[in-house]
Amino acid sequence: MAKKIKETYRFAVNSAIQITLFSTVVVGFLTYFFFQFSIAFCVIFAFFVALFSFLLLQFKVQFFIFQKVKKIYDDFSFLESSTIINKSSITDINSITREVSKFASDKKREIETLKIREEYRREFLGNISHELKTPLFTVQGYIATLLDGGMKDKTIRKKYLARALNGVERLVYIVEDLDTIAKLEMSDERITMAPFDIVLLIQNVLDLLEMKANKKDILMTFDDKYNKPILVIGNYDKIQQVVTNLIENSIKYGTIGGSTEIGVEDVINNRVLINISDNGEGIDAKNIPRLFERFFRVDKSGARSEGGSGLGLAIVKHIIEAHNEKIFVESTLGTGSKFSFTLLKALD
Repeated sequence: MAKKIKETYRFAVNSAIQITLFSTVVVGFLTYFFFQFSIAFCVIFAFFVALFSFLLLQFKVQFFIFQKVKKIYDDFSFLESSTIINKSSITDINSITREVSKFASDKKREIETLKIREEYRREFLGNISHELKTPLFTVQGYIATLLDGGMKDKTIRKKYLARALNGVERLVYIVEDLDTIAKLEMSDERITMAPFDIVLLIQNVLDLLEMKANKKDILMTFDDKYNKPILVIGNYDKIQQVVTNLIENSIKYGTIGGSTEIGVEDVINNRVLINISDNGEGIDAKNIPRLFERFFRVDKSGARSEGGSGLGLAIVKHIIEAHNEKIFVESTLGTGSKFSFTLLKALD
């Protein structure tokens, strides 16, 4: 921008000098032959001609350029032309330059974002195709076997119908989670807020998941110090879904004989922090930024064998953000993981 401004001044100065030299030579020639020649007169004349020429060229040419550039600028209907002040001074061109530079920078970022989204879209379509294809082919295989003669054997019929039902239930589970996350993303699902006891909620979730934890001999601990209600503001059902999902993940990816610890602590801005930590397999640092993407799995083969739709953490993130709160992840590969999220405390 500074270079362009210097060029306009250079143009005005060079043109003014040329006009001045020509005018001075002509006037000097005329005064020499028709009047008494005066060097002082020529110097003063040259000064005023140079000054007038410079100002005329600088502002007139700049005004002309500004009008042309502004017309082009105004044609960009997506830019806010109202931000430009309509006056023929150098600040006008500077304003347009800043706006156009900002526009170019914004468009460059938009293009980069679109490229990332396109890559994400392709990956998402591939993931959802795989997630739906697996149970569909399973159900198709069992039904085809039954139609090919398996129906005659009562034992096979019962076993294959049960497996087909499991496949259908998995499909329903995936579709329901997709519907949930779509509503959360489009804000179609209104979240009602009310005070509730987060301690009681956590205890209820632990009771529900006790049998699942026992199967892997995982000890779930919730400190006895939480013997009094801690009231927070939020949607009880949605936060229960968050806590259930995070504790289920700690069990799913925990080691046999390991542990899951749940804690609640006060933080700034009248909020509490709910921590759910385990000593399981942990997460590689490079995978942490993608944990909350739909269908993203750290260990694709192992995770699928444990079940789940692959949408759990994405739903968790959307629920927490719908509460205008934040979720955090700390993890070390081979050591364990800690998921934390904030909630606003209810006033006593």
